[in-house]
Amino acid sequence: MDWRKVATQLFPSVYDVKQEGDLLYGQGRCGKHTVAVIGTTNHAEVGAELALAMAAAVLEVTNKYPRRPILFLVDTSGQRLRHRDEMLGLNGYMAHLAKCVEMARRRGHTIISLVYEQALSGGFLANGMMADRCAALPEAEIRVMGLPAMARVTRISEERLAELSKTSPVFAPGANNYLQMGGLDELWEGDLSACLSKALEHADAIDHRRVRGLERGGRKLADVVVNRVLGSA
Repeated sequence: MDWRKVATQLFPSVYDVKQEGDLLYGQGRCGKHTVAVIGTTNHAEVGAELALAMAAAVLEVTNKYPRRPILFLVDTSGQRLRHRDEMLGLNGYMAHLAKCVEMARRRGHTIISLVYEQALSGGFLANGMMADRCAALPEAEIRVMGLPAMARVTRISEERLAELSKTSPVFAPGANNYLQMGGLDELWEGDLSACLSKALEHADAIDHRRVRGLERGGRKLADVVVNRVLGSA
């Protein structure tokens, strides 16, 4: 879905979001909230430059607009898989972005993310999965690794993985499967502005993913194992 259509639905009264290459930045009005918007488009590959640009946008919001909520609009095909970016230390750039997001949270900025197109691999970690509340449109494509790549890594046949994906969301891409695993808090349908308003009112800085994964039946052991470890500490 085009980001402009999504922005119009999120901010029906007024918004000012600009696109520079694959980067989105600006603001919009949702009910009583003025919301900073930072995001990506064109199935962006997150390389060193884009990670720095997003981090700079986060820092600008924290410096100029204290405690203003931040909405990440996510559309990424993952981290850029190029020798140049790896040699530059792309992991460090991604970590810098994640640190900036965490710093914003600690300064009182509510962080919301919305996957409106696709979210793959490391490009999703430093912004989308760092949010206080993570949502997606139902038609969004979310995955860490496609089945062909997973087959090569695990040495399990693609046919077997496809069969497993029918009963286990861990092996299957798609927004609904990530919802079951607790990776998403909710799917946004209908009135996106109302969905955003509700998310802003109910967001907190507690990580609910393993608990929701257990409750929804998509990630059955994470919470159990963590509680056992904590109990033996």
